[in-house]
Amino acid sequence: MTAVVSAAALIAGLPDWSPQPAGPARTLTAAEADRLAAMRVTNQRDVRAGVRVTIGAGRSAAELVGWVDWARPLVYLSARGPDLGTEPGLVQATRSAVVVRPDPATASAPPPLVPPADRWRLREPPAGRGVAAVRDLLLGLTADRTDATPGAARWVGRDTVDGSPVDILQTPLPASPASPATGTPANSGPAGEAAAGRSLRLWLDQDARLHRLRGWLPDDTPVTVDLARSDRPTLRPVDALGGPPGLPRALADAEADRLARLPSRLRAAGGAKLALTAPVGPAANLRATGWVSWAAGSAYLAVGEADTPGRRTLLRWHSGRVARVEMPADGGAAEAPAAPPLPPPAGLAWPAARPPGDNLDRLLETALRLGGTAVPAGSAVRLRGDQIAGRAVDVVEVPADRAALRYWIDRDGVLRRLELPAGGVWAQLDLTPGRVPALPVAA
Repeated sequence: MTAVVSAAALIAGLPDWSPQPAGPARTLTAAEADRLAAMRVTNQRDVRAGVRVTIGAGRSAAELVGWVDWARPLVYLSARGPDLGTEPGLVQATRSAVVVRPDPATASAPPPLVPPADRWRLREPPAGRGVAAVRDLLLGLTADRTDATPGAARWVGRDTVDGSPVDILQTPLPASPASPATGTPANSGPAGEAAAGRSLRLWLDQDARLHRLRGWLPDDTPVTVDLARSDRPTLRPVDALGGPPGLPRALADAEADRLARLPSRLRAAGGAKLALTAPVGPAANLRATGWVSWAAGSAYLAVGEADTPGRRTLLRWHSGRVARVEMPADGGAAEAPAAPPLPPPAGLAWPAARPPGDNLDRLLETALRLGGTAVPAGSAVRLRGDQIAGRAVDVVEVPADRAALRYWIDRDGVLRRLELPAGGVWAQLDLTPGRVPALPVAA
């Protein structure tokens, strides 16, 4: 996923578009220039706002309704209409990832504040249009310092939005302040230079708060963004985007003790039932069901892709080596595959077992190692409290060689979930400790 482009690039090289001015355009007064310079800092300070985005016009228009959180940063929207670049439904997006919960019946209304837990898919919508362009535009409307005011900025009229008097300014996007590290503006380069002289319209109030924006997306589609400045609920990112940020702190004594005792508790349990959710890529939103045995050092799973239900891959792990074999489609419609068959079907051509390689293997490897290796608690932090399967848990993050791991540990010291970051998203391995059947082992 390409990182978010600057909002300047979103209007680069595009024709001017805006309603006719209500009166003669003029240069900005000093006060108006100051408010324009402070607009993006004001967004950052206000943290969040409600948004309604209209792409296009008439019957061909698409609507996206929800919120933007400039501090996290995060966009959470209900999206419906044509040419979104992905399915209609609920959308959550960061600068580096877009996840969608497809729903063709999505209403033109804000999404639920507590997002549904299931059916989220990692997507990679095409850059420069639809959902990707809106994400980039909204997250580009923030800065941690005041901007330089473009010399081409003009006052073109006055209006009232939701009872607030506003000035309408026609302006190129302000240049970002120079970076302390490089001394150059953050939006310098070809995109920033191409944006010079290209105008959009901003409805800006006396406190430098943006209430409306009109302009063009990079695919020449007109866009209108209306912002509800008083609509500022706290947003909850879905699990695939890391969940709520919480307030990281050092472990309390009881939390450190539960983390230290994990290996002995897992060995005592013997094994666990597994359920995996791994958004590996736009065409690989993996789901898996199976078991892990700490007593035998083995695991056995059925792995499927959420968008191709019925197709399964069997995975078996033993003594640090893994083998996979694909099973014929069973015609099932469930998003997650059923538990793998025991014993495995006869006649499957299992390949030779190999060392673990991908993120799924790494999660299994970590889960199995926990039965015999203590988690280093010295650098661990408690991110937040959470809930899983009706149980209160502490979410503990521990730095690892390649990326941090998160352990969801309940108040009885039982591990309920492992999380692993991968490409801007998180994979989850949920565990239900208890008796497991005898598992097949890799040859």
